[in-house]
Amino acid sequence: MIAVFNSPGPLGPLGPLSLWLRRCLLVALSLLTASAAWARNDDDGAWQIVHARYGTGERNIDVTGRLKELARADRRFKLTNELFRQDPAVGQRKTLRIFAKGRNGDVRTFDYREGDWVDGNNFTGWGGGNWGDNNWNGGWEGPRPGHANNNDRDDDGNWAILQARYGTPDRNIDVTGRLKELARADRRFKLANQLFREDPAVGQRKTLRIIAKGRNGEVRNFDYREGDWVDGGDFTGWGRGSWGDSNWNGGWDGRPGAGHQPPPPPPPADNRLTIVRATYGAGSRQADVTARVRNVSRGNALIIPVDNKLVDRDPAVGDRKTLRVYYLFGRGPERVAEAREGEILRVTP
Repeated sequence: MIAVFNSPGPLGPLGPLSLWLRRCLLVALSLLTASAAWARNDDDGAWQIVHARYGTGERNIDVTGRLKELARADRRFKLTNELFRQDPAVGQRKTLRIFAKGRNGDVRTFDYREGDWVDGNNFTGWGGGNWGDNNWNGGWEGPRPGHANNNDRDDDGNWAILQARYGTPDRNIDVTGRLKELARADRRFKLANQLFREDPAVGQRKTLRIIAKGRNGEVRNFDYREGDWVDGGDFTGWGRGSWGDSNWNGGWDGRPGAGHQPPPPPPPADNRLTIVRATYGAGSRQADVTARVRNVSRGNALIIPVDNKLVDRDPAVGDRKTLRVYYLFGRGPERVAEAREGEILRVTP
């Protein structure tokens, strides 16, 4: 038996043990090879992501960076509004739109609606996050030929805004600066009186009038009534706010020179104070205190402490509130006076 064990054979000394070790090594190598192949295939799709946006056709945001975080954390995830930490179109069902480039250079969009599962199998480099093009110049519809920078497709209108006014033909104010703020925040918004923080014509339905110049030099008015939707699609530079002409001197009708109004007439002999309207609150939470203020006014003067005694119930608990009084003397122009909570509001001729 000892001679048999020590005799050389096809496998040499310890042949059965060596064969067993070889087989174990082959199995381990096969597992490692399969694992490496799986790792390669995990990110071996046919399309390379260049950009990602989330929202609707009219309101959407760039989420390329956030998508990289999600891709690194999960091979596959369910699309929900909370994932992107911002809601670009409240109340509407939104879409994740991924722009990707194929091996032949073609660009294709992949759309996923809220509730869909997003799977990275189609995309190369998915889990590694080694994708995205910082120079991408496409908006929601993707790149368009002939546009050097199309990242703001909502800024490619045919009219350059000169000025914006809000009110009525008789009573209106310049709101060009405020409109820039609204344009930067929203591609499209609903026109409401509260947006402009001042009411130039109390009790009347007002209009936002945008005065703009076309590519051929023509000047045109765009009118939006309260309750209308204002869309920047007609205007160049809308979302960037790169518009407005500080030297524009047109008034409501847009005629150059019409913006220079004659000085107001001297106060009329009749100095009787009329309280048109009064509100007390903060932001959109306001209470009508007209009757209360009228009762306090005497003759041609109003002196009133600003506190919660103006109302039966606090309209904005926890916030510092403002009393705003719209008034006029005799037949003079309507004016507005305001004071913060804890102050005293005074109106005198």
